[in-house]
Amino acid sequence: MAPIATPPHRTGLLVIQPLKKRHCVECGTGPLALLVLEEGAPRCLDCADLGHLVFLPRGDTALTRRSREGSALSAVVVRFNRRRSRYERQGVLVEEAALALAEERCLADAEARRRRRARDARRREAEDLRFTDAFAREIRRLFPGCPAERARAIAAHASVRGSGRVGRSAAGRALSEAAVTAAVRAAVRHADTPYDQLLMSGVPRYEARRRTAVSVEARLWEWRDELTARA
Repeated sequence: MAPIATPPHRTGLLVIQPLKKRHCVECGTGPLALLVLEEGAPRCLDCADLGHLVFLPRGDTALTRRSREGSALSAVVVRFNRRRSRYERQGVLVEEAALALAEERCLADAEARRRRRARDARRREAEDLRFTDAFAREIRRLFPGCPAERARAIAAHASVRGSGRVGRSAAGRALSEAAVTAAVRAAVRHADTPYDQLLMSGVPRYEARRRTAVSVEARLWEWRDELTARA
């Protein structure tokens, strides 16, 4: 039987997932899914007094940490990676009761995180509504002729969180006149001129803007007019 490469020294017990078929030198059980090397010879978990432990695959750091903390006896499971020429961690062996308790604690934490995420989402939603309202009011202040529903729609579009639009820029959050005007101008360009159709027909963006600039500015002047607002 070919010898098994010995893992590097680590603190604590080590269990190996063998790449080749191995049998226990004491009881003859095999092939072994997991084994312990004692004096270079493979032994099954039962003969190594680890048979009562359960395997927890790697991947959940919190569950692994809590399981090991609650387990009086535990072992690290490793497997040799031929391509990298090194042993790599696959998981741990822990006491079943410790694993069950750790799972309960992690589930409780997950529920707490879910509730916190829900609270945060409600808070962000309320903040977004307040900001959209403020943005719409600023549009109406700068462009009193703009219909209220249109102002609200422009504000909602410009201020979508994470959109990268002008309403979410630093200037937009500060409700600067330049940012608010830019949002209104963009909305008019897309909704009230053939700008989008020009782009779809292959007209370059700057040329499409040039062709629609007069119409855009005319609408902005119309909305700025106090007399239009009162008409």
